[in-house]
Amino acid sequence: MWQSRRLEPKVTNQELEALLCDLESDTVERTISVKDTDKFGEAICAFANDLPDHRRPGVLFVGAADDGSCAGIEVTDQLLQNLAAIRSSGNLLPQPSMAVEKRQLAGCELAVVTVQPASDTPVRYKGVVWIRVGPSRAKANPQDERRLIEKRRYYDQPFDIRPIPSAALEDLDQDLFDNTYLPASVSPEILAENERSYVQRLSSVRFLSASAEGSPTVVGLLTIGRDPLRFLSGAYIQFLRIDGVELTDPILDQKVIDGPIPRMIEQLDDVLKAHNSVSSDFTSGRTEVREPQYPFVALQQITRNAVMHRVYEGTGAPVRITWFRDRIEVNSPGGPYGNVTNANFGQPGITDYRNRHVAEAMSNLGYVQRFGLGIALARREMEKNGNPPIEFTVNSSYVLALLRAR
Repeated sequence: MWQSRRLEPKVTNQELEALLCDLESDTVERTISVKDTDKFGEAICAFANDLPDHRRPGVLFVGAADDGSCAGIEVTDQLLQNLAAIRSSGNLLPQPSMAVEKRQLAGCELAVVTVQPASDTPVRYKGVVWIRVGPSRAKANPQDERRLIEKRRYYDQPFDIRPIPSAALEDLDQDLFDNTYLPASVSPEILAENERSYVQRLSSVRFLSASAEGSPTVVGLLTIGRDPLRFLSGAYIQFLRIDGVELTDPILDQKVIDGPIPRMIEQLDDVLKAHNSVSSDFTSGRTEVREPQYPFVALQQITRNAVMHRVYEGTGAPVRITWFRDRIEVNSPGGPYGNVTNANFGQPGITDYRNRHVAEAMSNLGYVQRFGLGIALARREMEKNGNPPIEFTVNSSYVLALLRAR
């Protein structure tokens, strides 16, 4: 079974067969298509939002016609993998809890996607909030979104969407929100139809709490805050360039890189490019080949991972990037989280999110192409560039990534 998280209790075959035959249920969708990824993503999104508040799983049957009859498709491992990959594609945010498996139901082989109701709504697929309206799927209107926002009040909130009472609406940069974040995170057609106020738009993406006083949240301040450091003392990057191989050697350059995430990442990229020397080599045909000391994509992946996965709560420690002559050390405050342990850190397919709303914001802004692939991509680029493998030191208080020069 391809499972994103363990579901308790597991839906039985008898329960699934009853749902398959229930043509009026708004917790069921059937399709004979095996390739319509958008249709699958929209269905998963709608079930996760659970607008009617059933508080029970929604089920997508792949290989069943609208009347519940068997379409006779072959449920391959590839089909199951494709369905499971929808969750981590970066199009479905925040990521819902779901399981994908092959089941034999009433003599028919089906791919079954079971989606748990999300506690952190609204969930979007490609920037659109999808809901169930009776047995059909539809786009949420502003009133529907307000209901989904209200649902969040009844669940415990993770740190990155907790409100900061000392912050005010004026501490958020409306220009950055309207002209950078919204166009990147919400589909153009939804923006064109937008009847929501500025405050409602902020609340819908979790940058403002849904309470009456409407305080900015941690993720709001980190993403579009005018001065995140006023409220989150560790929300910056400390860059140090050393002229040698020891920390006590002379300092060539040092910078404090701060501000909201879009501007901080932009500054960071500029610093990394400026310090990444490129050597020239010539082939037998006298063609110049320019080879960087470090592959830039690897530097981006490791440093952005540090910003995304670090602990922000209860610490003033920054992300530290120390660039020596022979190596770069990237130190991220906070150890492994959730499913990730010291033992399995960096293994393919092993990922969890301490700051899943920060991860969502970074994905919307284009800084995360696909969840769970950052380390694998960095390792591949280092190997292609001729660098030694990345080394990780992992403990309960920090994660240190060591990248050695060519």
